Amino acid sequence: MKTLVSVGLDVGTTSTQMVVSRLLVENRASAFSVPEMEIGSREILYESPVYFTPLLDESHIDGPGLLELVQREYRSAGIAPGDVDTGAVIITGETARRENADAVLRQLSGMAGDFVVATAGPDLESVLAAKGAGADVWSEQTGGWVLHFDIGGGTANMALIHEGQILQTGCLNVGGRLIILGEDGRVSYVSPVLQNLTDLRPGDHPEEEKIWAVTELLVHSLEAAAGLRPDFTIPRSLITNRTVTLPDASVTISFSGGVADCIETPRKNWEFGDIGPALGSAIRKSRLCAGDYRLGTHTIRATVIGAGSHSTTLSGSTVYYEGVKLPQKNLPVACMEEEDLRRSSEDIFRRIQKEISQWDEPVLLFFPGMGKTGYDDVERLARGIAGAGESLAGVVLERDMAKSLGHALRLLQPEKTLLCVDRVRLHPGDYLDVGNPVGGALPVVVKTLILSR
Repeated sequence: MKTLVSVGLDVGTTSTQMVVSRLLVENRASAFSVPEMEIGSREILYESPVYFTPLLDESHIDGPGLLELVQREYRSAGIAPGDVDTGAVIITGETARRENADAVLRQLSGMAGDFVVATAGPDLESVLAAKGAGADVWSEQTGGWVLHFDIGGGTANMALIHEGQILQTGCLNVGGRLIILGEDGRVSYVSPVLQNLTDLRPGDHPEEEKIWAVTELLVHSLEAAAGLRPDFTIPRSLITNRTVTLPDASVTISFSGGVADCIETPRKNWEFGDIGPALGSAIRKSRLCAGDYRLGTHTIRATVIGAGSHSTTLSGSTVYYEGVKLPQKNLPVACMEEEDLRRSSEDIFRRIQKEISQWDEPVLLFFPGMGKTGYDDVERLARGIAGAGESLAGVVLERDMAKSLGHALRLLQPEKTLLCVDRVRLHPGDYLDVGNPVGGALPVVVKTLILSR
């Protein structure tokens, strides 16, 4: 058995926090089988305090302040960047829209170690939050449907889960920091997503009726997304990317995020200088909590725990990598189709050229599916892939055949560096991080890099 040290850092709209976890890697196969390396257990070793995200102003993250915070927390956790094997750094919610978010991510990447650095898109954040809150485990244990909301400062990430499997994700621009109150008691910030939805403006003294009108609108949007207010149309500006399609079955509502802490624990309305407490109180009185609902096993820490403990999986053990420097980060994915595997070598080659010509950087080719395969099938696929040139960063397969494909490609291209990974499922828009080998497998993190503007 082997252990990996994983770090999760969540730079959110309101708060920034870090966790350090130990992941135990186990071989689940018998002694006479190909190794099947899986992450058997996850143990949280260190949790940082919850900090307010350092900002220079409403448009810019305080990059030096954030770097200093991370360095201080590394020291408190007793780790150095070189000790870290995997994990995720994510910028979420309203913070991901700051003008210098991308530059700050690059700075963090330079000092945090050879692990995943990603600007979380709403899909990735929804998955991490649901797993960090234990909503997937709850669904698996009960065998039922769960709709999980992670409601932070700027967004409410959704994950629809059945029998432990996250089937759909979505996101709304609903959060506690959409309106911020300054020290002088006046409104200091109103999110652009509320334009035309409230007449509150910076400099105004907030009237209680207007604040409740905003929280009511936000709660109605959450209820509509949960299928509990079918007569209400969610304003377009409050939909980050999409909502989810609900089943014709009973669904348990689950909550995490900073606002979730205000659902069952009464807070004073401006206690944190924002509308979070008022939003949490309104949710408690809403249709969302009229039936079965639950708070996650972690609330405000759900996303960062998901980033530190649940972002990494392992490839199959029949991988092939020759001359490849690991780890590799942020490799874009071009998705082929299962029927491409049945084409002639010439047609596969033309299809590949069409896909990779859309990118300005080397890409990974992902081939889904594939039933029983023989040597002729592998050789035909290898001939189609060969000749892709420097535009090809590697090949990812859903089926367990990367080693045989790698050897076939090596025969055709003796001098070319090769990366072939299997038993990984990818989708359009995904990026992949590949870590150093663990027991014959490779740690991989599938993510979506979306810097929302």
